[in-house]
Amino acid sequence: MVFSSPLFLFVYLPTVLMVYYITPLKLRNLVLLLLSLMFYAWGEPIYVVLMVFSTVQDYVCSWYIEKYSDNARRKRLFLIISMVGNLTMLGIFKYLDFIIINLQHIPVFSGLQPLGIPLPIGISFYTFQTMSYTIDVYRGVNKAQKNIVTLGTYIASFPQLIAGPIIKYKDVSVDLEHRTYTLQKFSDGVIQFTVGMCKKVLVANPAGELFTIYQSMDAASVSTTGAWLAAISFTIQIYFDFSGYSDMAIGLGKMLGFRFPANFNYPYIAESITDFWRRWHISLSSWFREYLYIPLGGNRKGTFRTIGNLLIVWLATGIWHGASWNYILWGLFYFILLVMEKQWLLKILGKIPHLFRHLYALLFIVLGWVIFANEDLSRGILMFEAMFRGSYGVVPEDLFYLKNYATIFVIAGLGSIPLWKDMFGKISPKVQGFLKIVLLMAGLFACTATLVDSTYNPFLYFRF
Repeated sequence: MVFSSPLFLFVYLPTVLMVYYITPLKLRNLVLLLLSLMFYAWGEPIYVVLMVFSTVQDYVCSWYIEKYSDNARRKRLFLIISMVGNLTMLGIFKYLDFIIINLQHIPVFSGLQPLGIPLPIGISFYTFQTMSYTIDVYRGVNKAQKNIVTLGTYIASFPQLIAGPIIKYKDVSVDLEHRTYTLQKFSDGVIQFTVGMCKKVLVANPAGELFTIYQSMDAASVSTTGAWLAAISFTIQIYFDFSGYSDMAIGLGKMLGFRFPANFNYPYIAESITDFWRRWHISLSSWFREYLYIPLGGNRKGTFRTIGNLLIVWLATGIWHGASWNYILWGLFYFILLVMEKQWLLKILGKIPHLFRHLYALLFIVLGWVIFANEDLSRGILMFEAMFRGSYGVVPEDLFYLKNYATIFVIAGLGSIPLWKDMFGKISPKVQGFLKIVLLMAGLFACTATLVDSTYNPFLYFRF
């Protein structure tokens, strides 16, 4: 079940809100946990077992970590049990077939066959969440949660369960115990949810349709213009799809009394790749920085150690996104760019006009998405060739698609900058209130009409 579906909007969500708000305060975590497990089980009933296992394992391990706080050896043992359990589960369901397929190229392993294990939706997100909880208990950042229902609510809460943002326990520990409910917070949640849905349904989906059209073509016959249209349409799709989902998740959290941290900050206005990764998927970048990069030594142990740490982090970032070589190459692509910027390129960028810094960042962001979008490496290479060979000219088909999708490109461009937010902030509060109601109703109507009339409605990050 996806957020931008009529079933969720008109059946599941109203039912959840009604049941949730008529439930006594003391029982709301339990009700939210059960409703979240039902939400997850709607698409994959059997994999609820994995989530329950992860919750119970980390509940027990964190309890013993705290119990043996004065015994470093035992304390570390239960942290290792938790990490091994979570990473083994993630490894089996997400990476085992990838490993087997690559081992088949070695004669002694040629007889191995992939197991064909379906990927549980959102496993990378909730695994990282529960790991951060146990690590923070080990570090003494937060106390072990004694109520397993409360911990389960944190791990399984449906707003950010299957595609993030990745919420650290310490960010919501107070809300888990003592949430505040106000009409203003609920109203803000409805608005943010609707904005996210408009991003997803009205911008990401049409851009995705154009990208799908070009992906269905023979890559060797795609013109230069067509290759750039494909790359730009995916660049639009993935941002408005993922940031739209994050907005919906954060909005739903507010409706339920939570405050989740922002996951995007206008990443396409970045003026360097370093700046881009401060703005894109903030919760993942923060997770790797806090739980991998800094523990490895960060930038405190010399240039070569820093580069080595960055290599590990960006390999992990690529692998986290998927069990395919293109994601690993995508991680290495950003590793190289970030090392170059860290060593000397940022100094050069600081001396050139803002426009050229912005164009530099956008160029490499788009190229990065070409790598990311093509799990078939040979197709990715052909698309790169098409983008830069300058042959085939502008074919009529490209002009047709450019004309038909020009409005989406313009809307996406305007939606990628804080222009509207800044303009809206200058309007008087009374006019703001009126405009919010009008735009909210218009957005809901447009999304509903589009969803009823369309069958194309994927969420890209579900598969990660």
